Amino acid sequence: MRLPVVLAACALVAGCAATSDQHGRPGVAISEPSLSATAPSSRPPAPTPKAAPTTPPPAGAPVADVIAWVEAGTPADPAGFHTARRDGTPTDLGTDIAFTTASGANCMTDKSFNGTLACLTHLKSPPPQPADTYGHWVGGWVDFEGPTAEVGSVHGDPGRFNKGSGPKLKDGQSLRFGDYQCRADATGPVCVNYARRTAVRFSDAGIQTFGCLTPVLPAPEGVGLKFACTTT
Repeated sequence: MRLPVVLAACALVAGCAATSDQHGRPGVAISEPSLSATAPSSRPPAPTPKAAPTTPPPAGAPVADVIAWVEAGTPADPAGFHTARRDGTPTDLGTDIAFTTASGANCMTDKSFNGTLACLTHLKSPPPQPADTYGHWVGGWVDFEGPTAEVGSVHGDPGRFNKGSGPKLKDGQSLRFGDYQCRADATGPVCVNYARRTAVRFSDAGIQTFGCLTPVLPAPEGVGLKFACTTT
């Protein structure tokens, strides 16, 4: 009678052994690696956007800062600046632009001169008329072509300004036209020429230039002051 008991005991032991082989050692928990762990990101953080400048650029500021300040102005619709008025009579300027500012600047382009921007300013210390220059001297006439800016010149008649003056560009507004963009300010409008990355502030206290515009000495005949880009 002992044989059946022994066989039964062996069968029981074999079954337990099989169970232990299938599930690992008794009393030991086997954990699977987590698939939900987040891998560390190698992407650098996005750069913080540079805040738009709120104050006018000082003299000698980099032209990039001047451009940023001009572009931060409230956009004005160019469609409202194609008319000049003289004694209440309007003149359609076609593709040309005219505007005035609270600072007293009177600016206008002229397609007859490749759309060059000119501004009349009330300079407190305009350049004097050169001794070898004859005719009606306008010391506050500023021609800003882009690679050059000239202050003071002879004009026998008002030229483009014979048509009058344009609508007012309010302080803080920015006007884009051709290669130019201008922003009005209490100190005088600041205009950028994108083709040459130059800029001019038309202030009664004096004309300030930015970018590659540097004084040309002596000034050429018939011009009070000239600034030019000497690099190509």
